[in-house]
Amino acid sequence: MTYSPALILHICSGTVGLLSGGVAVFLRKGSRRHRVAGNVFVVSMLSLSTTGAYLGFMRSEPGNVLAGVFTFYLVATGWATARRGERQTVMLDWAALLVIIAAVIGYMTFAMEAARSPSGAIGGIPAGMYFFMGCIASLAAVGDIRMLVNNGVSGTHRLVRHLWRMCFGLFIASGSVFFARPHLFPAFMRKTYMLFLLGILPLLLMIFWLIRVRFTKSKPISLPVQRGVYSVRA
Repeated sequence: MTYSPALILHICSGTVGLLSGGVAVFLRKGSRRHRVAGNVFVVSMLSLSTTGAYLGFMRSEPGNVLAGVFTFYLVATGWATARRGERQTVMLDWAALLVIIAAVIGYMTFAMEAARSPSGAIGGIPAGMYFFMGCIASLAAVGDIRMLVNNGVSGTHRLVRHLWRMCFGLFIASGSVFFARPHLFPAFMRKTYMLFLLGILPLLLMIFWLIRVRFTKSKPISLPVQRGVYSVRA
C-alpha cells in the first residue's frame, strides 16, 4: 500500500500534535517547557489541519474540509491570543472572523442537508455532529466579534480565549483518531472505554482549566509571552 506525501505529512503531524498537545496541557502554564511544547503543538496542528482540509477536498469529504479549516482557525487564533499583548487587535483578526463565519454557514448547511438525507449523514458524519460543531464555531465567532468591538481582550478573558481554543483544537484531532479510526488500535483498547476516554480527554482538561482559571481565587502567576503577559491561577 502506498501513501501520498500529503497523507504521510498528515499522519506525522497528527502524531506529533497529539503528543505535544498532551504534554503542554499537563505542564505548568507559562514555563519554558510549556512554551516549547506549545510551539511544537501549534506547528504540527497547523500542518495537520492544512493537510486534512486538502485531503478532504481531494476526496470530496466536506466534513473533513470543514474540520481542517476550523482546527486551523482555532489553533491560529489561540496562539495569536497568547503571543499578542493585552487589548490588541490586527487586521488578521477580521480575516479570522470571516473564516469562522464561513465555517458556521458550512456546518449548519451540512447539518440541515444531512438531517434531510435518507441516511441522516453526509460523508459518514451524522447531522448531529455537524450541528454540534456549528454551535461551537458560532461561539467562537461571537467571541471574535466581542473582541473586535472591545478592541482586544485582557486578563482572565484573554487566557480563557487561549485555553479553550487550543484544547478544542486538540479535541478535534483526538476525536479524528480515537473515535473515527478505532480499527488502528489493539482489540483490548476497542473493547474497553480506553479509546473513548482518550478521545474526550482534551475536553475534560479544557473544562478543568477553565474552571480553575475562572473560579479559583489562588494567587495568579504571570506568564511572559512575546508581547505581553497573561495570568493563570496556580
